[in-house]
Amino acid sequence: MTPGGPSAEVVGPVAAGPVIVGSASRDLAGDDPRGWRLGGAVTYVGLALACLGLRPRVLLGGDGAVAMASELDLLRSAGADVRVVTLERSPVFDNREVGGVREQRCLEPGDPLPVAALPATWATAGDWVLGPVADELAGEWGSVPPPFARVALGWQGLLRHLPRGDAVARRAPAPSPIVARADLVVVSRLDLAPGTPIAGLGPLLRPGAVLVVTDAAAGGETWRGDGTTLAFERRYQAIPAARVLDATGAGDAFLAGLVAAGMGHPLAPPDRTDGDLRLAAALGSLAVEGLGVLGLPTVAAVEERLLH
Repeated sequence: MTPGGPSAEVVGPVAAGPVIVGSASRDLAGDDPRGWRLGGAVTYVGLALACLGLRPRVLLGGDGAVAMASELDLLRSAGADVRVVTLERSPVFDNREVGGVREQRCLEPGDPLPVAALPATWATAGDWVLGPVADELAGEWGSVPPPFARVALGWQGLLRHLPRGDAVARRAPAPSPIVARADLVVVSRLDLAPGTPIAGLGPLLRPGAVLVVTDAAAGGETWRGDGTTLAFERRYQAIPAARVLDATGAGDAFLAGLVAAGMGHPLAPPDRTDGDLRLAAALGSLAVEGLGVLGLPTVAAVEERLLH
């Protein structure tokens, strides 16, 4: 990891990049002169894919402060095509660690991100990441990617009850056109109520969809759906981090690794059956070692983590 933050290394000829959709959040941070850092899956996934040389196209919702955030310059300099949709209100969160337990308050849930904001030339993309942070993507987003496209979803942003000015609470998984469209769904065990039967989530996912349930340092599991249930496929091991400074974007970095592997990134060679999960685990491991999006790694750092 370089002190100046992530840099992009192009991995070869890249066709039109994946489309990443979602709103950026402002996460309160006393050590930032602005009083906040830019967060949200769209930010972390977009920058991670840009750092891997995949030239993502990022449709990012945010208020005026978000539109001027320096992190967007970082995204662009890494190779992302960033289009900001100016909203009246962005999601605002206060994330704290209390006794080793993460507590999150929603100061502002933000406004929906309209489908009409998507550039027409992006509509035929072959790879999509739907990355809601505060339930800002309406169900109609599920019908936007073309039938041939591969669609990944960070489920966390749909599983939050967001009372303005109060603690964020879990929302039970429910039928959603977005979930039903996704070919790959990633969710943390912490975003599901204790004891949630994973197989019972099967009716929510399309046949053939893969659900990855992450569990921080314990690794996680992959499941595959048939439209009615989910069948367990395998467990994977986490890659230990050297230190944990900020775990906020770890799941998003992990999701980015799976998307990159699905697009044929050379750090996930096809002759390794676990190459996708290893790349994802390496990105998630490195992401927690820095603050905010500045903690996202270079390709060289990912290569080194995979070796060790």
